[in-house]
Amino acid sequence: MTSERPATQAPATQAPAGIDPRGPRVGAGITALLLAVVVLLGASPAGLVLLAVVAAGFLLGAVRGAQGTVQGWLFRTLVRPRLSPPVELEDPRPPRFAQVVGLVVTGAGVFLGLAGVLSAVPWAAGIAFVAAGLNAVVGLCLGCELYLLGLRLRRG
Repeated sequence: MTSERPATQAPATQAPAGIDPRGPRVGAGITALLLAVVVLLGASPAGLVLLAVVAAGFLLGAVRGAQGTVQGWLFRTLVRPRLSPPVELEDPRPPRFAQVVGLVVTGAGVFLGLAGVLSAVPWAAGIAFVAAGLNAVVGLCLGCELYLLGLRLRRG
C-alpha cells in the first residue's frame, strides 16, 4: 500500500473483513465537492440544508461504515467495476472512525446554524472540506490517523 492510509493489521479473529481502500478516497472526493458548495453558499439557509445532508451522510457512514454510504454505493456501482482488484484490503475501522469525526465537525455546524449562528455553517464545511480534500487528493485520512493514534495511546 502507498502512503494513502496505513494498513492496520489485527488478528483475523478481531479485524472485520477488509474494504477496497479506493472506495473511501472516492467518497471523500464526492464529499469534498459537496462541502465546497456549502462553503460557496456561505452563511445561508441553503448552505445549512446542504451541510445537514452531508452530516446525514457522515451519520450513515458512522453507523454502517464508509462502504455503507451513498458515496460507497456510487463507488461500488460506477467506479469499482472499471478498476482492477485492489492490491490489498484495508481495515474498515479507521475509515468508519473518520466518518464519526466528519459527523462531529459537520454536526456542530448544523447545530450552530439551527441555533441561529449561520456563520458557523461555512466554517464547519471548510474544516471538513480540508480533511476530505486531503483524503481525496493525496490519500491522507486525518480521521484514520486519529484512530491509529488512539490505538497507540491505548496500548501505552
